[in-house]
Amino acid sequence: MSQDTEKHSFSLAQRQNDVLFNRCSYKGRFAPSPTGPLHFGSLLTALASYCEAKAHHGQWLVRIEDTDIPRIQAGAETAILTALEAFGFEWDETVVRQQDRLEYYEQALEQLKASGLIYACQCSRKQLSGLGGSNGLGTYPQTCRTLNLPFEQHAIRLKTIDQTICFDDLIQGYCCENLSQTTGDFVLKRRDGIISYQLAVVVDDALQGITHVVRGADLLDNTARQIWLGQCLHVPQLNYCHIPLAMNDQGQKLSKQNLAKPLDLRQAPQLIQQALQALNQADVEVDSPQRMLVRAVNQWDMGRVSRQGQLQGVFE
Repeated sequence: MSQDTEKHSFSLAQRQNDVLFNRCSYKGRFAPSPTGPLHFGSLLTALASYCEAKAHHGQWLVRIEDTDIPRIQAGAETAILTALEAFGFEWDETVVRQQDRLEYYEQALEQLKASGLIYACQCSRKQLSGLGGSNGLGTYPQTCRTLNLPFEQHAIRLKTIDQTICFDDLIQGYCCENLSQTTGDFVLKRRDGIISYQLAVVVDDALQGITHVVRGADLLDNTARQIWLGQCLHVPQLNYCHIPLAMNDQGQKLSKQNLAKPLDLRQAPQLIQQALQALNQADVEVDSPQRMLVRAVNQWDMGRVSRQGQLQGVFE
């Protein structure tokens, strides 16, 4: 059987069963989007996720989240992987790219469709923009839920129910959300055919056997949606840890959109030291990045990380 044929004959359910059978006690990941180079905020997430995984004698994976095609920058993926290598990071499995996994997302949609959990939506962002709310679009009012529109050329939404979803975040504490009152039914596939972050990340985490997610606090409000989608797809719930964000001198989180300065690879040891200090970890003497990471893992303590949503101080 050819590799392509074997790939396409491998169902989502079969893959989930195999992953569950071979599930590690700890498997983490770092999942950047190729929309620009890594910055200091990215380094904090990579470092925290790596050290937490290795301190638990677990595995650490790198995944390129490239479903949002219009935002991809040419050369960004290469720059990201080059930066990770320059900072001494080593991943335990082949790098996965979401663009290579579109069939799995479609299989998940078919599974949800068969269960009557999704529907087509013709509402535009402009139509919904007056609803307010934390996501900028407010709570979706189920306008299209009962219209039975064709799935082709429409957005696809996941139904939510009046139920409180709770999880115990290692840093941010006990968090609860009722999606029917906050986001409402949310989009899994856009009208233009692009798979949403919510769907891709849940399917990828399940298929890669991820057990623990360490990421920035800016993604905390995505977690309840991902837990609910995971329940709908019958995949195991993950353990979450949302580390505080590094902020710039304008009070904005460091991000590509806010033009955060790219990591200077020539300063990798100094930046690793700065990142460990920002995360309130024990000092590590400046050395080669590889040796610094070994020492950082040996004395890593997530309990020392600030319990706030933002780090104190200004970062570049």
